[in-house]
Amino acid sequence: NKVDKIAAEKLGMQQGDDEEDFIRSNSYNGVPLRQSIGKKVENDIDFSHLPWNVLDTISHKLSFDELFDFASVCKEWRVVKKIYWKNFLESHSPLLVETTSYAKKFYSFYSIPDQRAYLSEMSYFWGLFYCGSSSGYLIMAGNNILQLMNPFTRKQKIIDISTIVNELNYYACRVLLAFAKGSGEFVIVASCKCLFSLHVYQSRNSNWETYIKRGNPWKVVDFVVFHNIIYVITNKAEIGVLSLNSSSLKFLKLENTPNITSSYLKLLNCDGKLLVVDFTPGRQLDVYKIDLGTMSYVKVQTLGEISLFYSRNKCYAIENPRKWGYENNSVYYINCMTTECEVYSGSSNELLKCIMPSGRRRPRRRSSRSRTYWLDWCFRNLHDEVDYSLVE
Repeated sequence: NKVDKIAAEKLGMQQGDDEEDFIRSNSYNGVPLRQSIGKKVENDIDFSHLPWNVLDTISHKLSFDELFDFASVCKEWRVVKKIYWKNFLESHSPLLVETTSYAKKFYSFYSIPDQRAYLSEMSYFWGLFYCGSSSGYLIMAGNNILQLMNPFTRKQKIIDISTIVNELNYYACRVLLAFAKGSGEFVIVASCKCLFSLHVYQSRNSNWETYIKRGNPWKVVDFVVFHNIIYVITNKAEIGVLSLNSSSLKFLKLENTPNITSSYLKLLNCDGKLLVVDFTPGRQLDVYKIDLGTMSYVKVQTLGEISLFYSRNKCYAIENPRKWGYENNSVYYINCMTTECEVYSGSSNELLKCIMPSGRRRPRRRSSRSRTYWLDWCFRNLHDEVDYSLVE
């Protein structure tokens, strides 16, 4: 729409719908722009007949941005890139979202098991505040817009938030993106962690609806998509169902609800289980399962074959994490004050180890402008879907 195009022009970006648009907009006659500007390209050299094993080796050594340039060379190279990309995106192993203190604030991704950084020059996020990762998109807020960018496919969405901007502090904004099942429509749920407001945007009517204003009558602190329904949790551990059809919240009557009042409660979906996590590093780790059959809270004594991936924005969980290079019964916690990922025992909440990016040294001064730090976990394979027919 017109608002999206204007916002995109202000940010100096292409409003491409998919990867092919991105490749075309960044190439000329099939040659990447970064190669064609200021350098003559030899058109008589045919690179398309390189052996597939050579192309596969090359593709594994490229950054995200270079992969898109790689795909724009010729049809054969594009096929190799798509095969690599498909396997990469289907991995359940989480990536750490990284940024720096430089003025441009570049964002990249780091794999702990592979000890590898995936670089991406997303400097067009400059001036915007990070609001989380959802359904593979990084979500930023500022200048009266939400900018949603999938760094893996180069799809983006720009949403006008001028009508609710007074209820959202950018730096304390938390956002969820889910797609409507069976259609191209999508839903955005946004909350403010200091005002406890809750707002929902639906692309089918391009409109924001306010469910909770400034914590009245509830204080919703987190939300998640579970079995195609959006569930919310309050600071008092009340679990509610968000209706997309009637702009209302319906709270469940649950037995054994713990006596908790906390703004840090996390609600998460773990392989068909709805979990509540109350975690303070080294001090408290309580995990509950919501049993919708008996409509009750059930205390989980140990994480067992589950590991939690915790950040200030969200908590995720993986069952059988060893398959992806992580340990069972552990909490991987991003410490916002350091460049470390702290690993805690899922049984005793004892600090087991601290993980630093391979090849990097601990900074001498925290105020260093060149410091790299971790923001969040990104699950590239996640694609949340909602079903309008499930909640009346």
